[in-house]
Amino acid sequence: MLSSIQALPTEVVHLIAAGEVIDCLAAVVRELVENSLDAGATRIVISLWPEQWRVRLADNGCGMDLVNLQQAATAHSTSKIRSCEDLWQITSLGFRGEALHSLAQLAQLEILSRSAGKSEGWRVVYCSQGEAVQVETAALAPGTVVTVSNLFGMWLERRQGLPPLGQQMKAVQATIHQIALCHPHVTWQVWQNDREWFTLSPGATTQQLLPQILRQVRLGDLQQLKIVVPLLTAGDTCKLDSAELGKDSSVKLHSVKLADIDESCIQLLLGLPDRCHRHRPDWVRVAVNGRMVKLPELEQTILAATSRTLPRDRYPICFLHLRISPSQINWNRHPAKTEIYLHNISYWQEQVTEAIGQALRISEANLPEAVHSSRIEKLIKAAEEKGVYGVNRTIQPETQTKDTPDFLIQLRAIAQVHNTYILAEHPAGLWLVEQHIAHERVLYEQLLHNWQIVPLESPVILNQLSESQRSQLERIGLTVEPFGEQLWAVRNAPAPLIDRSDCAEALLELSLGGDLQTAQVATACRSAIRNGTPLSLEQMQTLLDQWQSTQKPRTCPHGRPIYLSLEESALSRFFRRHWVIGKSHGI
Repeated sequence: MLSSIQALPTEVVHLIAAGEVIDCLAAVVRELVENSLDAGATRIVISLWPEQWRVRLADNGCGMDLVNLQQAATAHSTSKIRSCEDLWQITSLGFRGEALHSLAQLAQLEILSRSAGKSEGWRVVYCSQGEAVQVETAALAPGTVVTVSNLFGMWLERRQGLPPLGQQMKAVQATIHQIALCHPHVTWQVWQNDREWFTLSPGATTQQLLPQILRQVRLGDLQQLKIVVPLLTAGDTCKLDSAELGKDSSVKLHSVKLADIDESCIQLLLGLPDRCHRHRPDWVRVAVNGRMVKLPELEQTILAATSRTLPRDRYPICFLHLRISPSQINWNRHPAKTEIYLHNISYWQEQVTEAIGQALRISEANLPEAVHSSRIEKLIKAAEEKGVYGVNRTIQPETQTKDTPDFLIQLRAIAQVHNTYILAEHPAGLWLVEQHIAHERVLYEQLLHNWQIVPLESPVILNQLSESQRSQLERIGLTVEPFGEQLWAVRNAPAPLIDRSDCAEALLELSLGGDLQTAQVATACRSAIRNGTPLSLEQMQTLLDQWQSTQKPRTCPHGRPIYLSLEESALSRFFRRHWVIGKSHGI
């Protein structure tokens, strides 16, 4: 029999809230760091003693005076919001006023702080209710030092339910990395057991910070874009759908005109698919207004936008940071603020897809600064006719690039190497382009936009088809009919295959499984020119122009890199063209 329903005592309510906010060492670090960033800190030093369940954070933020220090750890005390309306205009990382009060209940809490412009600082020790029980002056630089000691000391069972300390320290490191990506201008220094653990140097952009976190990634492997989001018409509004709300009727639907987001932008950091990728989708990250969040819809959008650019079972490196109007977000969904309601998610999915498409293009905007320099002298002269380079001197390359669209690089075909690679000159160096996979990318994107199944003049007869193979061919739109014992007649085929001598082999390949997109990839691969095929200079130039115009030209649909770049700056270094002639000759 159930007991009667009664209101919980205040102290029990506070303990439940504390457990929601602070549940491990990483949560302590997260809450303290967010307070430091809200205070304008540009240098944060974190010291951890995991065996003693102790954390100390020191920052150079604006600091607090004595009045604010005495109030800081009381329940639901904050300087971030004042009214219900403020919940729709959250611009700070913290706003609930729960973190310091929860820490006072779960640990021993001490704060030293000095306001900028003040001549003295203060040290305050708090009781379990968040009230100041010890106050004294302290000598310290402007900023704040928070020490949390003996975490969960009064609730040892809480410690026993947590992962081992080694795993918790990995979680602490991951927490700091996530926050640092959102705030690349901050210097981070982290100590463990009085020894320096790791540091992160500040950078102007996230692109300069990520290689410090992912050591195998180089600065040149990343493409960073900042795109201002276009305004919608004043009549367009965005709101949470019922699907986003689920069954939580306590969340208020808040409709706002999109014309309010005139300062919105997308900051995208993308690992170029021909240079870096991951075994797991663990580096597909999304942040909103300075905080890493879980937005599965946008994460899936990133994966979809980079599909068919990476090798099989590989995933992109991508950090997406949305800077949008606070009125478009409801942060009041999860105590850790890692889950949010984002208004009009489909609109942002479209914008992210366009941004990734722009980052994947090969254009002057996406290449090193050297591309914008004046055209270099001709780097290679045609070899003898009997050499390994096939050159057609009867075509003038200069006439080939007159109509090149503005967003493309002026790539000029020079020669064909071993009937496999196209040697192309551009304003900042040379490229070797693998002709088969470049053509495969061209054909694949054409098939994506214009997949045609056309009748065959004479049916292709296949034998020994299993039921699953026959079903697969029908699933991609082919007509398959019995033609005798263990014989099947295929009466239509993808348009690129109908005139090929190996059409039957191609259809057998298509019958082996996969979705429509897989069939399109296989068709493109079968239809592309083969390596070893001689090409005229005109054919090479046409292929280069078509390849550059594709949406994802860096890799083929299987994820193989299409081109190798030899930049003029690298050539100059190798041939030591920076040497002073007199000195290099011993003069």
